[in-house]
Amino acid sequence: MKKLTILLGIIPSVFLQSLLYAQETPTTEELLKRIEALEAEKSKPKEWDASFYGWVRTEYNFDSRQSAYSREYNLNLYPLDEKLDANGKDINDAGVSNFLAITTRVGLKFKGPDVWGAKATGNIEADFFGNTELNKTSAGSGSIGLLRLRHATATLTWPKTALTFGQTWYPTFVPEVYPGVANFNTGILFNPFGWAGQVKVTQKITPELSFSVVAYKDREFQTANATGASTNSATFNSSVPTFHGQLQFKNKSIVAGAGAEYQSLKPVIESGGLASDEKLNSEMFFGYFKYANEKVIAKLYGITGGNLHHLVMIGGFAGYENPNGIESYKPTKTSAFWADLASAHPKVAPGVFFGYTKNSGVDAGYKNLYVRGASGARILDHVWRASARVDFKQNKFSISPEIEYTAATWGDINNDATAANNLKDVGNLRAMVRVMYSF
Repeated sequence: MKKLTILLGIIPSVFLQSLLYAQETPTTEELLKRIEALEAEKSKPKEWDASFYGWVRTEYNFDSRQSAYSREYNLNLYPLDEKLDANGKDINDAGVSNFLAITTRVGLKFKGPDVWGAKATGNIEADFFGNTELNKTSAGSGSIGLLRLRHATATLTWPKTALTFGQTWYPTFVPEVYPGVANFNTGILFNPFGWAGQVKVTQKITPELSFSVVAYKDREFQTANATGASTNSATFNSSVPTFHGQLQFKNKSIVAGAGAEYQSLKPVIESGGLASDEKLNSEMFFGYFKYANEKVIAKLYGITGGNLHHLVMIGGFAGYENPNGIESYKPTKTSAFWADLASAHPKVAPGVFFGYTKNSGVDAGYKNLYVRGASGARILDHVWRASARVDFKQNKFSISPEIEYTAATWGDINNDATAANNLKDVGNLRAMVRVMYSF
């Protein structure tokens, strides 16, 4: 009897719980609606999003000869001219080497809510290259190893128009078409390099063809300093920015383009004790091509123009003495081209590079010369570089050995800033290994 009583007591409780459970359990239709709602919420674009990227990068470099360089021989430019001692021995015929990790990089990409119907995105990027060289006379002072701003941009993108403002690559540096060398120089002397504060408008003409207009001011690298000038004062003194126009074609396999630039600088505001309004005006033209498929990547680039100093290339400008005592200015002409061919293999990718640049001088009769690639009474005639590399890649890790030879021809400075007599060929062999882990 006792068991029966307990059983009769349990049955209503179980029945009630089952009823409540049935009421709480959603139907198949309700479950589908919930899943659809969750999927819709998941696929809904985030108003705000951000992602970090970068790499840890270490390089070992060995150079067979003294060279013009930046940041403790990390970035080599061209081999120095012969310098004979009292015994006739070339002092600059001496090797150097270094380990550096200052090209380690960190960046942040972000996006936010739409602005005036445009997608809003941004980018901040820095490395540890510093902005000033090691001072050999001041117990090692300099900014090497400190954060250096590379990119700081915001972009508004409409279906056919994009507006970018901030600091980013010089518009002559094409991110899709630059040398794939292991060396951090990325083809410097032959390919433009550096960042500038700017405003850029890009307009799509067709899905594959676009035209961009840029107004910028030199920042990271600048023109040379005239007598009485300070760092980048030629840019600051100018009331107008540099103007750039570029046409680009881009599809799955090909990137090709051409552009031109006009720059008007004001090197000084005082010359010979008098107020100066003299300008340094120059033009520049360039073109590029890239072809890529699943097996090979081929790139070509060419540039010619006046006063390419701010692009970390040889040349600059000359100063002329006027009857009123105020110095006037004319740009020296520089031309350069390079070619790069590499494998597109995802694991083992060999590649080769060749670059050439030529100093074509300036009008005769100058008084002062403000250029990169001159030393005392000597000046560069031309420089060429050839290199071979292999990229060994595994996931985000890579090891890239590279052999590079840079040859330069020096000569006595002629009255038109070209190399005239006593031509001397010198060369530097660089052996390096780059190790990178990206994130």
